[in-house]
Amino acid sequence: MIEQHDITEIQERNRRVELDKAWETSATRRVMIAGMTYIVASLYMWSLGVSQPILNALIPTGGYLFSTLSLPMVKKIWIEKIQNEKEKE
Repeated sequence: MIEQHDITEIQERNRRVELDKAWETSATRRVMIAGMTYIVASLYMWSLGVSQPILNALIPTGGYLFSTLSLPMVKKIWIEKIQNEKEKE
């Protein structure tokens, strides 16, 4: 029989999982990673002597943002494909 203590532990775990998922999909996380990517890319390009490192650092940052914005769409298509394949079985 499941005891109240076990139920409380499961509920706490579920809350942690929900918060982790919310963080993984949050705009705050994306902005923070994009900002760090931009700073690191700028410094790296500057140290290499690349012309206009501040401007050129937008390229990897934009690539990151584009990939995070397109992934939900790709995930949806992938899930639909897998579900269709399983239905055919």
